[in-house]
Amino acid sequence: QVQLAESGGGLVQAGGSLRLSCAVSGRTVSSYTMGWFRQVPGKEREFVTAISWSGGSTDYADSVKGRFTISRDNAKNTVYLQMNSLKVEDTAVYYCARGPTYWRPRPREFDYWGQWGQGSQVTVSS
Repeated sequence: QVQLAESGGGLVQAGGSLRLSCAVSGRTVSSYTMGWFRQVPGKEREFVTAISWSGGSTDYADSVKGRFTISRDNAKNTVYLQMNSLKVEDTAVYYCARGPTYWRPRPREFDYWGQWGQGSQVTVSS
């Protein structure tokens, strides 16, 4: 059974950095599109970023472009989200997501994503 496990969340001051990791177990991650979403209470889960199986294609929400970077290490079955210049409005629970084996430009629709991690809280203080 495939499982996604996020780690690396926490409390950071505005302007700081954090790196989230998503470890995939039960199946190799190398064939799948992977992504990150985030959610705050009372709001819909929103797309943050995604990366194709090869790492050759990426997509970012406008709100994080230039500040966040997604990467993957298929040998370690792990996907990363490097978050720099964090803002208070980045505060959310961040979810790792596994998509299909094919890449779709602007993969924001929930039906594209087949599996989710349990989430990791990121809190940015002013």
